[in-house]
Amino acid sequence: MSSDWSYLVGQMHALLAPSMAKDHPNLPVVKAEGAYYYGLDGKTYLDFTSGIAVANTGHRHPKVVEAIKQAADQLVHGPSGVVIYESILRLAKELTTVLPAGLDCFFFANSGTEAIEGAIKLAKHVTKRPYVISFLGCFHGRSMGSLSVTTSKSKYRKFLQPGGLTYQLPYARVEECPAGADPDAYCAERLEKDFETLFAHQVTPEEVACAIVEPVLGEGGYIVPPKGWLKKLREICDRHGILLIFDEVQTGFGRTGNWFAAQTFGVTPDIMAIAKGIASGLPLSATVASHDLMKQWPLGSHGTTFGGNPIACAAALATLEVMKEENLVENARVMGSYAREQLCRLQQKHPTIGSIRAVGLMIGIEIVDPRTNAPNGEGLLTILNKCLSKGVLFYLCGNRGEVIRMIPPLTVTREQIDFGLRMLDEAITEYEHEILCIGSSAV
Repeated sequence: MSSDWSYLVGQMHALLAPSMAKDHPNLPVVKAEGAYYYGLDGKTYLDFTSGIAVANTGHRHPKVVEAIKQAADQLVHGPSGVVIYESILRLAKELTTVLPAGLDCFFFANSGTEAIEGAIKLAKHVTKRPYVISFLGCFHGRSMGSLSVTTSKSKYRKFLQPGGLTYQLPYARVEECPAGADPDAYCAERLEKDFETLFAHQVTPEEVACAIVEPVLGEGGYIVPPKGWLKKLREICDRHGILLIFDEVQTGFGRTGNWFAAQTFGVTPDIMAIAKGIASGLPLSATVASHDLMKQWPLGSHGTTFGGNPIACAAALATLEVMKEENLVENARVMGSYAREQLCRLQQKHPTIGSIRAVGLMIGIEIVDPRTNAPNGEGLLTILNKCLSKGVLFYLCGNRGEVIRMIPPLTVTREQIDFGLRMLDEAITEYEHEILCIGSSAV
């Protein structure tokens, strides 16, 4: 590796925008393979981030790499519509084999936020209604349209006055459910009341084009709602002719133990936004709906230059093939259940661990101050840095950065989970010893 590369790392903060260069942990890497990053420092790091839920088949899966090479020998750029090519049509056909029935027509784009923009735009075009309802804590992207429905952190919206004519309702509040009460019934009843209040005081239902939601809260803290809450949302939307959009950018492609969270929760939306794990790291996304909805979106009402790139589509086809051949959706269920069991054992050992939030291999580990039980983003960063020094890369989420994201590739093995959680155990043990000793000496 050239010395120039090391020099450039030192220049990173001058070369890149702070919003890009100040994320955690800025680990310089030279290669990735399977579940591992290989660092510029010569160390190997177990990747429990999957490139933020992207590398579901693992980094550089041989079949995906080979598909990319073969595609590049044929066609590098489309633009779809001006020309048409096999990979985009084959991908659309293959996706219908894993998506919920009825979601069978696609507008391909490049990123999750583009898929969200397309979904909202389609809903408004079809219904001829102006307003959108979203839910507090959800993250849908940071372009201006998607930002109007993103509320995971207020800093994303600061000074931008995102428009879009949107209203926000609370996400499922499982933690508020009274002891002994049924969370499904409690959260469904609260949702009904939230909608009643909104419709009585702020907007009439016949003005609302769509409701958009993450079926599992992602960047906002990995909150898993009761099935009854999402089923009630579907019911309310049907009652008022409101289209339901699922943001499955992070939950899709096996992450929750099914191909999509819609199947995990037994609720099918009218429109779905998918991205991240679709192409094992190449930029690709899609707005998905029925043909009946899509045909109401005529030529010129939406468009793209790079969306559905032929190489990305070939990578996506290989991704689907790998996931089926290697039973990665099933592995997400089995390994996710195993990881949750092990984390519950750690939770009993460590007062620093608050709640464990998990569905499939989408796992959130809340970090709290062991002295006050308050959400502890500062402590979380200390723990993540300790894990990194031990060779394991985690990421964070939550409104205050208080939740560890554990989202390994769906290829993850029991041995890799054991190693990663053993390092997490050691990191938390060291942190608790430091903070409790400091606290004692201060008294």
